[in-house]
Amino acid sequence: MRSLSSPCATVVIPTLHAGPPLAECLRSLEGQTRTDFEIVVVDNSGTGLVRKHGVPAGVRVMENANNKGYGGAINQAAAESTAAYVAALNDDAVVSEGWLAALVAAMERDAKAGMCASRVILADRGVLDSAGMLLCPDGSSKQRGHLRQPDEFGTAEEVFFPSGSAALYRRELFTETGGFDEDFFLYCEDTDLGLRARWAGWKCLYVPEAVVFHHYSKSAGRVSPMKAFYVERNRLYVLRKNFPPRMWRRAWFASMARYFWHARFLGRPSAAGDFLREGNTFWTAVGLLLRAWGAYWKERAALDRKRAATMQAARITAEEFEQYCRRFAISPKEVAAL
Repeated sequence: MRSLSSPCATVVIPTLHAGPPLAECLRSLEGQTRTDFEIVVVDNSGTGLVRKHGVPAGVRVMENANNKGYGGAINQAAAESTAAYVAALNDDAVVSEGWLAALVAAMERDAKAGMCASRVILADRGVLDSAGMLLCPDGSSKQRGHLRQPDEFGTAEEVFFPSGSAALYRRELFTETGGFDEDFFLYCEDTDLGLRARWAGWKCLYVPEAVVFHHYSKSAGRVSPMKAFYVERNRLYVLRKNFPPRMWRRAWFASMARYFWHARFLGRPSAAGDFLREGNTFWTAVGLLLRAWGAYWKERAALDRKRAATMQAARITAEEFEQYCRRFAISPKEVAAL
């Protein structure tokens, strides 16, 4: 199906559960119009689930003794790849037949593009999951166009950075930035990489022809306690690692505003409201919040060292970074409402 001797792209699919969703994902890749790519499934289950379920011929499987996290799995496969492009793909995503061809073509048209975002559609609802990502002043990130009609986002354009559920990265970007920060483990690692890539001078293109159907958060759940902890901790990591100190004061006020709106939206469909409706309590949420801040507080020195390294290699100014943040912004209220 593919030329594995000199692949144009390596498509990396981390998985914990394997089974039917992964099988459907792999079948969709078999039907790609572009065939000069390789597929690497990284089994994070620690139990060899992928091998037990089996994969099509030509698909490479990398087995880990324990869960390396999403970004760690992508890095692991990228380190052994020689392809010009590395694609990150969720195991519960189904790609259109022209998905990879559209992403690679967009990248080849623009040498300054280091990232490409897909048009990701929620498979069970037919509405948009993401058309690139937006950034809140407190470091939170949300999907651009989330829950809107896919046809509203049919124009190719520059966006801030891609959702890691279905993204293409240039190899040089991985080399320059070091890839995903594995300390994030789960969630927001795509935000962190996207912002570091922006500091390094790369831009991101949204490619509407690259359509993906996604079964959202099938593995961890939409509002599980685990997800709530990592999302909150990691947005603090994003903030400390990537925001210039001059933006921090506004970020703390934005954090308080988002907490306020989460509380206001408890009685309506929203992440906070769904968290309670799924059997969790208000005090569970408070405990997770305190744990996240405690974990962040312990890691401040390490995060500062990482930020210093990013700033030393930066090809844009703090003013330019702030302009990007304003251009691709989402408000605390909008974040809480989703």
